[in-house]
Amino acid sequence: MTVGSQSHQEATCMIREALNTAKTKVRIGFWNVRNMYAAGKLAQVTAEMRKYNLHVLGVSESRWVNSGRMRTTTGETLLYSGREDGQHHEGVAVILKKGVEKFLMEWKPVSSRLMLVRLRGKQVNTTVFQCYAPTNNADEEDKDAFYEQLQRELDNTPDHDMKIIMGDMNAKVGADNELYNRAMGHHGCGIMNENGHRLAELCTTNNYVIGGTLFPHRDIHKLTWHSPNARDQNQIDHIMINGKWRSLLDVRVKRGADVGSDHHLVTASIKLKLRNTQGKLTTRKRFDVDKLRDIKTRHEFNITLKNKFGILQNLQSENKTTSVDEKWKEICNIYTEASEKCIGYKQKQKNKEWITPNTWKMIETRKCTKKKILEAKSLRLKEKHQQDYSEIQKQVKKAVRTDRRAYIDAFATRAEETANKGEQGNLYKITKVICGKNRPSPNLPIKDKQGKLITSENEMDERWTEHFKEILNRPPPIHEPEISEPESELNINTNPPDVPEITSAIQC
Repeated sequence: MTVGSQSHQEATCMIREALNTAKTKVRIGFWNVRNMYAAGKLAQVTAEMRKYNLHVLGVSESRWVNSGRMRTTTGETLLYSGREDGQHHEGVAVILKKGVEKFLMEWKPVSSRLMLVRLRGKQVNTTVFQCYAPTNNADEEDKDAFYEQLQRELDNTPDHDMKIIMGDMNAKVGADNELYNRAMGHHGCGIMNENGHRLAELCTTNNYVIGGTLFPHRDIHKLTWHSPNARDQNQIDHIMINGKWRSLLDVRVKRGADVGSDHHLVTASIKLKLRNTQGKLTTRKRFDVDKLRDIKTRHEFNITLKNKFGILQNLQSENKTTSVDEKWKEICNIYTEASEKCIGYKQKQKNKEWITPNTWKMIETRKCTKKKILEAKSLRLKEKHQQDYSEIQKQVKKAVRTDRRAYIDAFATRAEETANKGEQGNLYKITKVICGKNRPSPNLPIKDKQGKLITSENEMDERWTEHFKEILNRPPPIHEPEISEPESELNINTNPPDVPEITSAIQC
């Protein structure tokens, strides 16, 4: 059955535009990267996200200010929420894999420590809460404010949604689940602290389960944080899912991922599915007409057209019953064949990352050094590898800054060469790239007339419609305009075009 006034095809398309189903799984990750404000850090994070094939990645401590939405050069969609006072502290973000953004129903930047993203599903929608909770030593007022805010957002979310809370909770829940046997398993690490009690109480009250305590992995695959001296390790990053939808298949730490943080990437497998569209969207191909600026290419193109029109003229002289539509199709085919032969189609240019392969090799070396630190048995070897890691980290930061400067200098040189050639269009495009205005403008949240924040896609469309109706709809003029009659009629030839005339025009 379909909704009234809805065709069967439309209903089928709506079902296929869903993220989660009960058959296959979707991989979700969360990670405290310590700082995503540094140069090249976002590219490193998205590279690790693609390596581990994550559909959704939550980021804690991003340190980006304000809130907004942007698209990376590799196609991921980034939603972020930060401080409003301009200080680069705290901050959370959610990165969606390329293609997942079409399932985005709503997102809300609550604060610099909390945001939510709502994704469309087939049987049930999914709401992801990305968190960065205060530390265990923080003020009680800050911790109370964070958990009250989280509870308020949980209450305002539809009850039938699959709700996922994840991020750096700064909470140790331990392995003893005697008091919270419905909220956690007995495979946790360490001893529960005060933040752990808060988190367990929240899960018990709202019927949530802490996923990292359910699966019997080795401790190295459950510990999410290690101290800079590599002596202390804890499990403080968690993922929780409401007990109504206990669809977690696995939660596991990926120690191989590295972006220069003391936290490890945590991944979770959930029974979700990304459905492909029924057919590929066909895009209109465009010829690369900029090649006609070259004298040789233009001369070759003109000769090709002249030869093809000469052949067409001979054929039409033999068959004089050709209609106007047939002549027009033949002319279009001639131009298309000549363009394909001489200038070709425009190639879709992919935005390239400005980090050079040598820098990526250094990042890979840093990752291998981290692996040595984790596998070292003696304290002396750990300290030695830790020193090597610090040196490589400095080299990576220096190389990233150098690549950035070289990238900008190369564009400046291209702009100078383009200006000397007089190619104003290309000069404008290069200038936009240098100024950082070439990327798509972030889809910032808008407000309604009462100043309330709007983040739902449908509500945003309705608000824009209302805005343009008010701006563009004007009352009709009081007095009708007086348009005088023309003194003489224009002499316009409405006869069908002749092929020899077109050929002579091209030759000119």
